[in-house]
Amino acid sequence: MRVLTTFHDIKSAARFTMLALVLVIVAMVSALTAMRFAIHGQEVAVPPLVGLSPLEAERAVAGLGLQMAIERQYYSPQIPEGKIMSQLPLPGTKVRRGWQVRVAQSLGPTRVAIPDVTGESEHAAELNIRRRGLDVASMAGMQAPGIPPDQVLAQSPPANATQVLAPKINLLVTAPADPQAFVMPSFIGQTLGSVNRALQDEGFKLGTVSVAAPPAVPADEANPQASPDVQPAPPTPAAASTPPLQPSPASIIVSQSPGAGQKIFAGATVSFEVR
Repeated sequence: MRVLTTFHDIKSAARFTMLALVLVIVAMVSALTAMRFAIHGQEVAVPPLVGLSPLEAERAVAGLGLQMAIERQYYSPQIPEGKIMSQLPLPGTKVRRGWQVRVAQSLGPTRVAIPDVTGESEHAAELNIRRRGLDVASMAGMQAPGIPPDQVLAQSPPANATQVLAPKINLLVTAPADPQAFVMPSFIGQTLGSVNRALQDEGFKLGTVSVAAPPAVPADEANPQASPDVQPAPPTPAAASTPPLQPSPASIIVSQSPGAGQKIFAGATVSFEVR
């Protein structure tokens, strides 16, 4: 009798465990289903916007909880001016609420002739382009020997081009040539006058010229027979009022800036310290 009771208890516990597992599985499936419905309940299909005005398109996406941004403008002989000509994401695409739909607006058929601005300066070309209701998309520079800098070499689209998509022109402009580079020589020990003439002949400029202070001489070297207890006499007023030395063409260069071996460019300024 006791064995039967024990078997009956084990069987009841197993049934209870199985029932609990089934309830847990059902709860998990219900939660996943509810989450899926919640996620997909926030998704909407992107409406077709091509051919609508910006105001109509804005109302269409706003009613679905979406946003719209006009990112580009292109010429189009098929889509009337001011209407939406393309969109991304495409119509019917499922997106979350709050998604931004990017569109391009039509400028209608091309009615502006592309001007020829090659040979003009950068400033004149930009004025010519903007005066026609166009814009400069990008501007690149390159060196062209024999051609003055800041001059338009090429343009895209070319003058009087047809089937132009965007109201923008790309320009290629001449860039100024890099200045000629030199390696700074050493002028130490040479006279200031000869170096100055050499600099002027090569197109360099003379900067500041200062007189180096004379090296300090210890008292025992200046008067080796003087007693250490004897103090040197103070300078006389005449010596104190002596004006500082001034550089002259015969002055000897003792230091320079830039230093020897450094890279310099034509027209650079060179300064010296002389004695």
